[in-house]
Amino acid sequence: MEVFDANALLRRLSTRLKMRHLLLLLQIRQHKSLTRVAEQMASTQPAITNALSELEGMFGGLLFDRSARGMAPTELGKVVLERAGAMVHDLRHLVRDIETLASGHAAHLHIGITPFISGQILTTAIQRTRPDGDQRLTVTIHEGTSDQLLAQLSDHALDLVIGRASSGVNLEKIKFEVLYRQQPRLIASRRLAAQLARVRLDWRKMVELDWILGAPHTPMREQVADIFLGAGVVPPVPVVESYSAKLIGEMIAANERAVSIVPADIAEELVRVAGVAIVPYSFDWTLSPIALFMRSDGLQRRADQLFAESLRAVCEETYSTLSS
Repeated sequence: MEVFDANALLRRLSTRLKMRHLLLLLQIRQHKSLTRVAEQMASTQPAITNALSELEGMFGGLLFDRSARGMAPTELGKVVLERAGAMVHDLRHLVRDIETLASGHAAHLHIGITPFISGQILTTAIQRTRPDGDQRLTVTIHEGTSDQLLAQLSDHALDLVIGRASSGVNLEKIKFEVLYRQQPRLIASRRLAAQLARVRLDWRKMVELDWILGAPHTPMREQVADIFLGAGVVPPVPVVESYSAKLIGEMIAANERAVSIVPADIAEELVRVAGVAIVPYSFDWTLSPIALFMRSDGLQRRADQLFAESLRAVCEETYSTLSS
């Protein structure tokens, strides 16, 4: 059996591996065909074939299996592709950081957020983060589900993720810390909320209202479904599925039959900005906690660490005030 020589592999990669090689691998993973890759990269199939052969020689093994269904990464290929994606994202972030520095700002952050994260808390944390004195951050906010965002975090497309910590999320190579917990609130137009407040809620009648809910198979949607199932009622089919707090607030304020269940802090924001009302009803369940997710490789930049400190402090101040 041939002994694996890590030093020899490192020497080969250090002297021969180029960024165009990494881009080629990512294109093959996406298109699964050397012909389509050649078209995308304005090259020829023989040239792409030779480049892949050169890469497999560098790594000492096949990176893709070929079949009638297309090309699929081997176990070695999966390992290489994971790092290739991260290295390409890091290069793009480096360019953005240099652009940010040239514009007079300290750093640029790519932050992923799941639905129903308080905009006020996020804004305050960003404003407080000053890596170099008076220089401020620039930030790109990426919205999505926990699975989508954590995959992008692992792939280095994102620097940090603020989302809901639940048993269903993939925490491989990810560390997290709980920031705060949320209680659910039922919201409606002011007139409907006043009507509902005068009677005991009957979920068999509530199912007849116009529900605005998040996507199926999300923690909150499943908990809402459990309310109705516990009352012996088939859960409602929502008239609108949305995770946009602004849209939910506007639609509920304009529709005398519309209702939704959202986290308490989001409900309070919608009371102020959209004119909805909170129905005084206490749920016997809580939502999964909001957490800050970071890569566990310990490679966070100073700007990432400072933002995490600011976010942590803002959450402690805000939620200790609300609970006091």
